[in-house]
Amino acid sequence: MAPARRVGLLLSLLLPVVSASMLGTVVRLNRAVLSYVSEIGKAPLQQALNVTVPYFLDWNGEVHQPTRIQTLNIRVPHFHLKFVADFGVRLLVAANFTFKVFRVPEPLELMLPVVVLADAHVAQGSIGTPVVSISACFPLFSNANVSDGSSSVAPGPLALVQKHVRAVLRNKLCLSVSNLVQGLNVHLGTLIGLNPVGPESQIRYSMISVPNITKDYISLDINAVLFLLGKPIVLPVDTTPFVLPLHVGADGTMATVGLSQDLFDSVLLLLQKAGALNLDITGQLESGDNLLNTSVLGQLIPEVARWFPQPMPVALKVQLGATPVVTLHTHNATLQLQPFVEVRAVASNSAFRSLFSFDMVVNLSLQLSVSKLKLRGTTSVLGDIQLAVASSNVGFIDTDQVHPLMDAVFKKPLLDHLNALLGMGIALPNVVNLHYVDPEVFVYEGYVVISSGLLYQR
Repeated sequence: MAPARRVGLLLSLLLPVVSASMLGTVVRLNRAVLSYVSEIGKAPLQQALNVTVPYFLDWNGEVHQPTRIQTLNIRVPHFHLKFVADFGVRLLVAANFTFKVFRVPEPLELMLPVVVLADAHVAQGSIGTPVVSISACFPLFSNANVSDGSSSVAPGPLALVQKHVRAVLRNKLCLSVSNLVQGLNVHLGTLIGLNPVGPESQIRYSMISVPNITKDYISLDINAVLFLLGKPIVLPVDTTPFVLPLHVGADGTMATVGLSQDLFDSVLLLLQKAGALNLDITGQLESGDNLLNTSVLGQLIPEVARWFPQPMPVALKVQLGATPVVTLHTHNATLQLQPFVEVRAVASNSAFRSLFSFDMVVNLSLQLSVSKLKLRGTTSVLGDIQLAVASSNVGFIDTDQVHPLMDAVFKKPLLDHLNALLGMGIALPNVVNLHYVDPEVFVYEGYVVISSGLLYQR
């Protein structure tokens, strides 16, 4: 069995199969990225084109004399790429080769212009990654020029040297270009790697169909799967395929990344199932401005004052039984939480005693940003926190009286917890050594778009 097939089979066994709803993500590489790739690609291309030219058997009138040919310099003044619809990318490379021919009695230098035309096919690999391969390649040669300062050379011997060099380059240049392009597949294969979302959760991206290629862009439909303790998070209902509209985000950007509503729903479901959104808010008696104690509560609820004649710390145990809801409207993202809050106090034996509980509704504004390959979020409270008494062990509770206290002690710890959690971010689709540059986030009805430049760093 071929190595590539063995690796593909192994990965297919290791990665869980998820037959449920697709969490749509689209990565669109626009024409602007081709200029950047052609610029940063000149150096590795020049290195790849540096092929060895074997000795040339030069006739000196009596015998064939082995003549060494050394490559002095390769310069690529022009490297152009363009998308070919429904296929891939076309490469046009203009290179100038300078050779030193160690002839007797005097060496000479030749400058040989070469144009290489190649077509690179972009397809979907067996393990869900993009795969690039050279399907056609043609080197075109111009006449060699003898550099100034070299001895005059008769047309016959010069033609033989050119023929020898061209024959070598014709066989080797396309192979070198193909090997260089094949090397990209190692980097593209890192798309499917697992990235952490939290201590026990990960996200994995993979292509779900062949790339959509037009003359303006190449678009990859990508599925995101979130895992908690090694098991996939599945939305309770099937989702519809996510289609990224053409004219969204910033104009002229290298990359456009579309993230569907389903992806945000799945992330929040993951956080809720992992218990990451739960928190405990505890008061300390030593703090002068702390409001979480039985003395403050006793001023509002007489039964608390009777239970606790001496001040004792109060704790809020916040749990999210319902999945948070994110809503995406144009230029506006909101998040709604429905926490269940149990108010408990420390009794004389150091055990917690339940006083009462609330059902709350908290509406938040959600601001999104991108840094270090991750989508991050920060929140702020919108309007008043809504609360309703769920249960009480201390008699009647006037929610109008208790509301200002709960508002004062609940908002800041909740925001600190949420912003620390969302600030950790979720990894965006990426491959090794490729970074987002100056990303902008745009919120649309039901999806989010990231427009960004790209930077390749080893």
